[in-house]
Parts: sequence; C-alpha cells; structure tokens
Amino acid sequence: PGTVLGPMLDNLAGELGFDIPPSVIAPATHDTGSAVVAVPAEPGTKWAYLSSGTWSLIGTEVAEPIINDDVLEANFTNEGGVEGTYRFLKNIGGLWLLQESQRIWRERDGVDLGYGEIVAMAEAATPFVAWVATDHPSFNTPDDMPEAIRSYCRETGQPVPEERDALVRCIFESLAMKYRAVFDALKSLQGEVDVMHIVGGGSANMLLNQFTANALGVLVKAGPTEATAIGNLLVQAMALGDLGSLADIRDVVRRSFDIVDFAPSDVAAWGDAYSRWQEVVARAAE
Repeated sequence: PGTVLGPMLDNLAGELGFDIPPSVIAPATHDTGSAVVAVPAEPGTKWAYLSSGTWSLIGTEVAEPIINDDVLEANFTNEGGVEGTYRFLKNIGGLWLLQESQRIWRERDGVDLGYGEIVAMAEAATPFVAWVATDHPSFNTPDDMPEAIRSYCRETGQPVPEERDALVRCIFESLAMKYRAVFDALKSLQGEVDVMHIVGGGSANMLLNQFTANALGVLVKAGPTEATAIGNLLVQAMALGDLGSLADIRDVVRRSFDIVDFAPSDVAAWGDAYSRWQEVVARAAE
C-alpha cells in the first residue's frame, strides 16, 4: 500500500480523457483496509473499529499478527494493512437483515420505508422484547427475511415481532448484542479497548450507534460514513508525498469530518439484556 506502480498506459489514459497519464497507485488494496486507514483514532488511545454496512467487521490495528489457538477458536483473522500494520478482526453479519426486510416490504407489500422512518419506528418500539443471532444460518439467504426472523423467535420461545417497528427494533438490538459478543472476544485476545470507532454507511444510524455504546459500555465515535473512499484517496496522497504517514492521514480525517460521540447509558439494563440474549442464542444452537 502506498506504492506508485507507474504511469497509466498511454492508450488507456487517452480513452479516459487524460492529457497526461496519471500515476497508478496501490492503496490499501481492500475496501475494509481503506476504511480502517480512515479511522480517526487519536494517538495513544486504545481503540477498535467497527466497519458497519451490509456486513460488519470488528477489530483493531496491531503491529504484529496475533496467531494462537484462541484466535483460531474465535475465528479472528489477520490482514495486512498500511505501513506494515495488521487488521486483527472478525467478519460478522450486519445490516443485511434490515436491507432484506426493506426489500420484502417494498416488493411484496408496496411499502418503501426510508431510513429515517425506520430508525424512528425502532426508537418508538418497546425495548428488549425479542432478539436473534444475526449470523444464524437461517438469515443467510432467506426468501422472506421478516418471516425468518419471526420463525427464529418462535422456535426460541420468545414473543414474535409481528409489526414492522418491533421487528426493526429486534434487528438493531440484536446487532448491538452481537457487537458486544465480538467486542468481548476481541478484548480477551488482544487487550482492553477504550474507544470504539464506527465507520462506513452504518455509522449514520444514530440509534444503532447509541445501542452499540450502551451494549459495549465504552465511548463510541461515529464517522466518517465514506471511510473506504477517504482512506483510498489519502493513501494515494501519501504515496505522492502530500502526507507523510498513516498518523498524518488520520489527523486529516479528524480535522475534515464531523465525528459524533455516543457515551454509554443504561449500561446495567443492557448488561442484563445481553445475558438474556446469550441464553436465546444458546437455545437456538441446541
């Protein structure tokens, strides 16, 4: 990453309308890699990241790979990053459950709910009623995601979220619970974390950000939403000498984008709910 590979071929540059062939540069070479570059972490903090979108990736940045039997058992991975760093992370389900539910409501029911409407529905719904394991195999490619969620709740002896607002609340709370489970595993494998940075499109979901802070019990900093594009661009700037280091890149991000803080609240209630979520997940696995 950050290597200038050479100029674009003349014929291709001409086809694309460049008078002078631009440089071809290797960025972080992966969308998550670019997103992690754009995490606006403060120097000296113990931070982790949650790249939030259709899928979620939770991890931290380390100087050396962490490789042992516990890492294997927890299904974490080490991916090469910028400046010789490694992304120590786990890939889990994300807003896929919501996106597929929206698709069903739109295509089958003719109801096209905007993101703001959905967040408002979830916020108004009764909390801590029913949950799912967001990475359960039944949610991989169901024909009807809302019904798959309801079936999971029936089979685990929970109240069934029949209405859309209850179902969306179930999705958001379940994601926060899963984030807590992976966050706890991350800490046990590599050490304490003081701040969770949420980047990517999912970082615009203010309600889920607050749920995540409540479930994890740490400060959450959300933004930027377009972390992948930003990280890609700034690694190219570093390759051309406009920025000197990964630390410089993150300083630019902090000064260029609004980062929203979410302090944890209702931690005891969320801790109790998390214990009950664990029981639900254990029942589904039997």
